[in-house]
Amino acid sequence: MGVPGFAPRLAAAEMLKGVLEEGRLLSDLVQSSRGPLASLPPQGRARAQSLATDTLRHLGRIDTVLNQFLQKEPPALVRNALRLATCEMVVDGIAPHAAVDAAVRMVKNNRQTTHLAGLTNAVARRVAENGRAIWPDLEPTSLPPHLAKPLTKVYGAKAVSAFEAAHEAGAPLDISLHPSVDVSALAEALNAEILPTGSLRLQEWGQISAMPGFDEGAWWVQDAAAAIPANLLGDIKEKTVLDLCAAPGGKTMQLAAAGAKVTALDLSATRMERLRENLARVELQAEVLVEDVLEYAPDKKFDAILLDAPCSATGTIRRHPDLPYAKADLSLNPLLNLQKDMLAEASKWLKPGGELVYCTCSLFPEEGEAQIEAFLETHPEFEQNPALVDGLNPDWLDSHGGLRLRPDYWHERGGMDGFYIARLKKKPQG
Repeated sequence: MGVPGFAPRLAAAEMLKGVLEEGRLLSDLVQSSRGPLASLPPQGRARAQSLATDTLRHLGRIDTVLNQFLQKEPPALVRNALRLATCEMVVDGIAPHAAVDAAVRMVKNNRQTTHLAGLTNAVARRVAENGRAIWPDLEPTSLPPHLAKPLTKVYGAKAVSAFEAAHEAGAPLDISLHPSVDVSALAEALNAEILPTGSLRLQEWGQISAMPGFDEGAWWVQDAAAAIPANLLGDIKEKTVLDLCAAPGGKTMQLAAAGAKVTALDLSATRMERLRENLARVELQAEVLVEDVLEYAPDKKFDAILLDAPCSATGTIRRHPDLPYAKADLSLNPLLNLQKDMLAEASKWLKPGGELVYCTCSLFPEEGEAQIEAFLETHPEFEQNPALVDGLNPDWLDSHGGLRLRPDYWHERGGMDGFYIARLKKKPQG
């Protein structure tokens, strides 16, 4: 091939195919030893991943532009080549000749589509001439029906439109800080905003590991919403805390930084190795166990438990725009049963008077509000307390005290992940 920048574009096309045609997640494609990025150098890997992510984030808008210049639906490879070129020209501001040439070359290099190279060239040139003018008037990319319909039923059409705008805007970089760090000084060094909840937020950033304070273990990457559950436990110094489904470790580090004696448990050995590396970098300690929550049999009860349960992850689409397409056949039932069982198991390991924080990064009430309501009906020894920390809007609490976070909250700051968080207390004995 030998054309500068062509290999990352080809890899990006393979990633689109993996997500849109095979239902695979970008994270799986990125990490696969035989995946589209395997043979690329680091810079090429970063470019391919960025291009595929940007294209998926703006997919609806991109297709609306392309459809104005296509008389009939082309083969998937041609459509994807044109999608990438459109994204490069309209979203990324790449020189049209480079983007057009790459799309044509991609189509020409495949025997099944080589006869459509002329069409690809013509359509890509029309996008180069007219795409930027069309773009601003288009609505943000819509959620697919399997997500839009149930979410509209819960939140209303106006809210879902706000979700879609937040998804297309993407996510800033949020970081949580080691307690020894001077917050103001680090915020100045990183040109970051100090959020009301204490996280730092960067609108622009470069290579994570090269940023000030990273090597020193001053901070770790963690969405501001994801940092709230651990903060709800309050003063946990010297207390025993169990962090369930702990990897990759953001909450574990928060708990350890607050002085707790932390036991971190997760089923994934690979992800727990990353947790160990993260703990070492920030010089914090926790007992790390690779185990199934449903098979775990601790020899003691804990002062506090944090359960970040497996879920549909629908609250994280602004950071993972592949989710609506890779999980098009989403079925909640297996997740709902797993969450229910994990919650029931965790409740057994809590000392009387202790607190259990349950959370999911889901927008579906079935994985949050309804799950807690059902739990409380069968566990009268528990009561629900308000899940509110300083810096949050009290209106985000529901009538039972559960905290419902949405991607359009803090929209003027860049949004947040969607979460449901419940704070449960085990009544003292007697």
